Amino acid sequence: MEKEIMDAMAMKRALTRITYEIIERNKGVEDIVLIGIKTRGVFLAKRIAERLKQLEEIDIPVGELDIAEYRDDIHAINHSDRKSNTGLADLDLQGKTVVLIDDVLYTGRTIRAAMDAIMDVDRPDHISLAVLVDRGHRELPIRADFVGKNIPTAQNEKINVLVHEIDDEDLVSLETK
Repeated sequence: MEKEIMDAMAMKRALTRITYEIIERNKGVEDIVLIGIKTRGVFLAKRIAERLKQLEEIDIPVGELDIAEYRDDIHAINHSDRKSNTGLADLDLQGKTVVLIDDVLYTGRTIRAAMDAIMDVDRPDHISLAVLVDRGHRELPIRADFVGKNIPTAQNEKINVLVHEIDDEDLVSLETK
């Protein structure tokens, strides 16, 4: 059974609110870099960057982060070439404020892997986290700085985020397994 939680307009409003909060918390957008976690976090990061450009008239760099080789639940990977496979090699993060963007925050393990990947590439001054949905059930002490919507869930439920760029529609739904 699936229940719609956010439609396209609600998603747009949530991303706009996150955008304004990023500007407020950072007192502008100087030295900000957005990094979207593949796959859907990348598209959300690009949308936030577009909105920041409309509001602040500045192009914000957007990186695409692949954390596959940083996952702590995959042990068969050769970690010697991790740095070059993240997708961040061309970004200058030194002295920057990184806003890490993902679609759903759940256990925190994806975010921990993303922070490890970022620190392997460079040393930003600050890393903050923006998520469209925070569903709870943390296994690690990680908290989002910017949240589109808090959706408390049960362990047997799943949050599905659809984005127009991949799925031909914007939608967040709650699925009971």
